Amino acid sequence: MRAIVYTRDGVLTEVDLPAPEPRAGEVRVRVGVSGVNPADWKNRQRYSGTAAVVPHQDGGGVIDAVGEGVDPGRIGQRVWLWETARQRCGGTAQEFVAVPEANAVEIPDGVSLAAGACLGVPAITAHRCLTCAENGPALLSPGALAGRTILVAGGAGAVGHAAIQLGRWSGATVITTVSTPDKAALASAAGAHTVVNYTTEDAGNLIRDVAPHGVDIIVEVAPHANAALDQEVLAPGGTVAVYSGRVSGPVPVEIGPAMAANARWQFVSVFTINDKAKSSAVEAVTAAVAGGILPVGVEAGLPLHHFPLHRTNDAHEAVEQGAIGKVLVDVA
Repeated sequence: MRAIVYTRDGVLTEVDLPAPEPRAGEVRVRVGVSGVNPADWKNRQRYSGTAAVVPHQDGGGVIDAVGEGVDPGRIGQRVWLWETARQRCGGTAQEFVAVPEANAVEIPDGVSLAAGACLGVPAITAHRCLTCAENGPALLSPGALAGRTILVAGGAGAVGHAAIQLGRWSGATVITTVSTPDKAALASAAGAHTVVNYTTEDAGNLIRDVAPHGVDIIVEVAPHANAALDQEVLAPGGTVAVYSGRVSGPVPVEIGPAMAANARWQFVSVFTINDKAKSSAVEAVTAAVAGGILPVGVEAGLPLHHFPLHRTNDAHEAVEQGAIGKVLVDVA
């Protein structure tokens, strides 16, 4: 089978590998579409091991074989894949991948494999960010965030897009910040109630107009740049859920105001959250997809950028350069 691998030098190379055989409790999936996330190029650049690694955690495909203990009726099932490469060397940038059956989740009819490949890391991260607040729901569902206001920083990104959709599905009032008119259009298409262009508008005042008592949950992509704004608009007892940091170093949080507000700064890594939070995220995302809540494409606020398998390096570069939307590798 065709596969993309890298080793210590970080160079992506197309190779021919034997198709994996599913072990007990596993399914083998013929990968149709592989999803690329920022962690993929970052992990490749800092990799120091010797084993060849097939990148990418997420994907969409069709189960073609099952291991011992797995219902044979799953063969032929269309699925979305998550954490296929977590503590393993086999991601979705290959024609076949074997994973624990829980990591291959059925896709409803009418949902494309490309849409399935857009879930995984972005949607699970968004769910965790929206459920890590004190006294908040552990599982999103319609009405779970009713009466709450959330602020999504960077609403045109993949995680921001999922947070907007899941937040609105759960009944929250959704505000998002963006940097350009094009990104504003995408955030609106995703379903945000209020979109603020922080480069041309007074973001603090506009957010406070919508949320005079403050924002309950902030889904934060750029804590270094946004710490002051986050503290300005956060409600007493509110939570800033930080899932990314584009630069290293400390986040400039003013201790006095944060303490007075009993503010919570919760740092989120989708790969190391506890198993209960992870399984709840998969459950909620599955329900949302079944309800038509996580559509993709320009019309839904998430442009898709497709690359063939032999151009996986270009796909990584597109993500590294900040492509707006979701970068996908067509494997089949």
